Amino acid sequence: MDSLVDGNHTTVTEFILLGLTHDPVLRVILFIIILGIYLVTVSGNLCTILLIRVSTQLHHPMYFFLSHLAFADLGFSSSVTPNMLINFLVERNTISYLGCGIQLGSVVFFGSSECFLLAAMAYDRFMAICNPLLYSTKMSTRVCVRLLMVSYAGGFLNSCSFTSCFYSLLFCGPNKVNHFFCDFAPLVQLSCTDVSVPEVIPSWSSGFVIVSTVMIIAISYVYILITILKMRSTEGRQKAFSTCTSHLTAVTLYYGTITFIYVMPKSSFSTDQNKVISVLYTVVIPMLNPLIYSLRNKEMKGALKRQIGRKICS
Repeated sequence: MDSLVDGNHTTVTEFILLGLTHDPVLRVILFIIILGIYLVTVSGNLCTILLIRVSTQLHHPMYFFLSHLAFADLGFSSSVTPNMLINFLVERNTISYLGCGIQLGSVVFFGSSECFLLAAMAYDRFMAICNPLLYSTKMSTRVCVRLLMVSYAGGFLNSCSFTSCFYSLLFCGPNKVNHFFCDFAPLVQLSCTDVSVPEVIPSWSSGFVIVSTVMIIAISYVYILITILKMRSTEGRQKAFSTCTSHLTAVTLYYGTITFIYVMPKSSFSTDQNKVISVLYTVVIPMLNPLIYSLRNKEMKGALKRQIGRKICS
């Protein structure tokens, strides 16, 4: 049942997700590709979490935040990808009104939490490179837990702003969402009520998250760069910079894509381009992060080799 009569309006009770394409051949190809990406995402992020937990050499603040970044990536991708895969297999992919709100909230929660976690990791690198003598004090377990709580609290508050505005909207006509998941912008377009307030609140909320975390990351790396340039030893510079390359790569990929979605003017790109960019930050980047940190991090590779060696010998 698609709708219920409510007074003079027909209230929508479910939405139809139009997905990425209607071409049957392309749907099969995309299903195989995205299924492979999702399997790599799940296995890569789970392995990252488990490796950091079991390897005592990785019990440092940087890897503490990395394990939670892997958790956020896992939740972020799992909020969208399974439903997207179903969309490739069925002719009419529906999602309930409640389910749509839950999916929207989940995507915003994990996406926003990732922004705060990347900012916390930048602050960690700032303390490690710029204040090495105070590092153990300034980045104690208590401080790390507090930064983690702020990250998840920030994600939760931003998620609440989106979901509360979504549930305040009234849908009384078309229920076809031109996207592969319940994103806020295409849902607003279907609303038959005044969207001036519900549209502004999430924009301000997400804008605050992006701007505040980008500022923390940028300020941290300005101080890091100044400190590295002051180092007399070339080897010391290379070592200091090498600890930041993985994080900088992850930051560039993530913020580069969400900038197109939430910062660029809506008229500057089409709905299809919006979908492609959304695939990048919800499906592809969660797969790339564990690869970036494992392939470019000597401690991660060393810990993985030791764990494999122990399994072979035991």
